[in-house]
Amino acid sequence: MKLKNISRLLFYAFVIMCIAPSCVKEGPAGLTGDTGPAGKDGTNGVDANQTCKMCHNPTKVDLIAVQYEFSKHSYGEAAFEEAGNTGCAPCHSQEGFKYVVANKVPATFTLNTTTNRYANDYASIASAAYGEYGCSTCHNSIHATYGSSDLPSLTTVAPVPMNMWGGKKIMDLKADGGKSNLCIKCHQPRPQTNLQTGNVQDYDGIAANPTVLAYDANDNGSKTNIVRPSYRMHVHYGAIGAIYAGMGGVEFAGSLPYTSSKHTTEASCIDCHMGAKGGLSDLVGRSGGHTFFAKGNLTTCNATGCHSTAITSASTTLWLNPRAEIKTLLTTLATKLTVGGVEILNRNPNTNEALGGVNLWASLTANKYDGYLNVYDPINNPNFAANNPSGTFQNPAPSSSWTAEQKALNLTFPKLSLTNAQYGAILNFQLCLREYSLGIHNFNYTKALLTNSIAKL
Repeated sequence: MKLKNISRLLFYAFVIMCIAPSCVKEGPAGLTGDTGPAGKDGTNGVDANQTCKMCHNPTKVDLIAVQYEFSKHSYGEAAFEEAGNTGCAPCHSQEGFKYVVANKVPATFTLNTTTNRYANDYASIASAAYGEYGCSTCHNSIHATYGSSDLPSLTTVAPVPMNMWGGKKIMDLKADGGKSNLCIKCHQPRPQTNLQTGNVQDYDGIAANPTVLAYDANDNGSKTNIVRPSYRMHVHYGAIGAIYAGMGGVEFAGSLPYTSSKHTTEASCIDCHMGAKGGLSDLVGRSGGHTFFAKGNLTTCNATGCHSTAITSASTTLWLNPRAEIKTLLTTLATKLTVGGVEILNRNPNTNEALGGVNLWASLTANKYDGYLNVYDPINNPNFAANNPSGTFQNPAPSSSWTAEQKALNLTFPKLSLTNAQYGAILNFQLCLREYSLGIHNFNYTKALLTNSIAKL
């Protein structure tokens, strides 16, 4: 081979080695070059602690936490008593409430084709039936973005289908952006169910047929009985929503129309229950704000600007007189609910929680009725725990836990039949007693329910 060709081949081999370094072993790195110029500084981030202090400071969340300790939402025992109860959880537990809101659980009743009975759909699931009420019950977006917009957001302000009507009636309190709907989502009556079907009672049918028997004590198994009276036959304790919204009572035809006061459209729960603290001397410091306590605190009535003159505990037209009128109507209705001279409604003078069986509504009627029925019940009725069974009606469904002596005593009492007029009047009494304000929440509707019920009896 010519020398010229050999030189050319060696040149080509050298080029290939240069462009294909993977084919040869890499040599050692060279010396580090000079440091380049510094880059431009970026914008400083926000100190997370400063964001927290927007809410966590003495005048906001810290104060709310202290106020909340005075609220029955905080120290009430119902969250513990009803833990695991899926039917009670929507109103007695934090996670149960959040579950029914998030899943838009309806307040309807559905027919079970196997049992041929209706069941209430408004319930939580077992895994969510727990938890005391806390901040995130009502403000479930707290710490969603860790910004100032999280706290004012409420869990729900949507209109509220009424459970006692199987969702057929809807409460929607529009004042203050509908914030009251959050409150009455729970503060509403529970349904009375038809004895035969398990479906909600037909309250309109009860009002339209006052003389028909709702329960015939002489025919306990009658298929026409829609209810069976017991000591605890009642609409539960959340009467405020129904009364405030002007719906939910058994509306007998009568001399008064069923209208509502201006409170229903112009005021909100927040106006009275979360205003500035104040009121009677023994209540100062435990009213207003997140105590939700309004008893004796009339400063909130004046702060809303609804009333042209300030309302005080001595005001006659807008405080003393209407409350006295409702108290008289409640007492009158209760005394007319009798059979054979025996009162149907239970009296309970006990106001001492230490003695048990406390009557929260003792001051609202002259005879200290509590809304329960005067039906024999040695387990639940505190009157019988005190061995005071006088003037009692026979219980048509004795419990298997009763002793033989208790069952024998029960048979000595008179039987209790109820007409639709009596049954509806009992429900109206319970609603108007347990809304607790003696008509202040909605005077017009309260007065109409009581007046027309009295006339129907």
